Amino acid sequence: MSKSPVFEFLLLLLFTVIANATVGTSVTRQFKETPQFYNSLDCPVIVDEDELDGGDSFILCSDQAVHVAMTLDTAYIRGSMAATFSVLQHSSCPKNIVFHFVASATADVSLLRATISSSFPYLNFRVYPFDDSSVSRLISTSIRSALDCPLNYARSYLANLLPLCVRRVVYLDSDLVLVDDVAKLSATPLGDYSVLAAPEHCNANFTAYFTSTFWSNPSLSLTFANRKRCYFNTGVMVMDLDRWREGDYTAKIEEWMELQKRMRIYDLGSLPPFLLVFAGNIVPVDHRWNQHGLGGDNFRVLCRDLHPVPVSLLHWSGKGKPWARLDANRPCPLDALRAPYDLLQTPFAMDS
Repeated sequence: MSKSPVFEFLLLLLFTVIANATVGTSVTRQFKETPQFYNSLDCPVIVDEDELDGGDSFILCSDQAVHVAMTLDTAYIRGSMAATFSVLQHSSCPKNIVFHFVASATADVSLLRATISSSFPYLNFRVYPFDDSSVSRLISTSIRSALDCPLNYARSYLANLLPLCVRRVVYLDSDLVLVDDVAKLSATPLGDYSVLAAPEHCNANFTAYFTSTFWSNPSLSLTFANRKRCYFNTGVMVMDLDRWREGDYTAKIEEWMELQKRMRIYDLGSLPPFLLVFAGNIVPVDHRWNQHGLGGDNFRVLCRDLHPVPVSLLHWSGKGKPWARLDANRPCPLDALRAPYDLLQTPFAMDS
């Protein structure tokens, strides 16, 4: 039975749409290659390239290096690329920065590593596979499904994942950009005992981060006795990994997560366990280092404004992500501040 010309035309049109969609999908995973970044003249020389045979152990274990840790996955890689680019662009000593990327062991780690290498061919970095099963059994359902991803909890395991020679690290979320030198943040004095430093907010409604079950139980609510009830966003932290290891803080966080599985003492993902362990006991950092909450809400297109203070770091925490709003052609005004760091290679740019 012969097919009509109309049917053949529609069939050809369908194949064309599918082909274009396939090409479009592959193109959206292409990212631009960045130029090589050079240190200023007063930067410490960590690696003597004439004496090393291509190894990176010197800088990987150097206390003079600035160590930055981030998670890496296919859903947020566009954000991770922009964040990395912004760190390098605003650093006085970009060659002295070591990036430590943590990726789910179930992801295509080789592809993620290759993506980073192709855009940042001169970057000092390592990728560490994270065993999701180590934390999946401890995760309770939160009020937002996106917060239940095991990789969100990887920051609690950095001391175990990174080499023992890495003593201090700046942890950064993937939905932010820096407009200042990360070395300034990394150099935050932690005093004699503190494990963490981060911008904290002592005027926030701290009780909202825990359920009535928590506050009505005297043995639980006494957790914050003699401690300042100050919230801090865990998307930007300076962490002393030596002190973390000595205090076995991963186990302390896991203990609260195990209790949560039994009696639900909070509703909001990986943040409350950090607050239970560290709130009131961290070194406060100037708020300029985490202008967070810029994500607003994608569903109601709720856009946020900057606070009228100096800014060193812009953080699109919240439900809305700037790359999703740009793809939907519904950006918020502040999303334009991130545009110069977006390395996504568009089809038009590839053809030009």
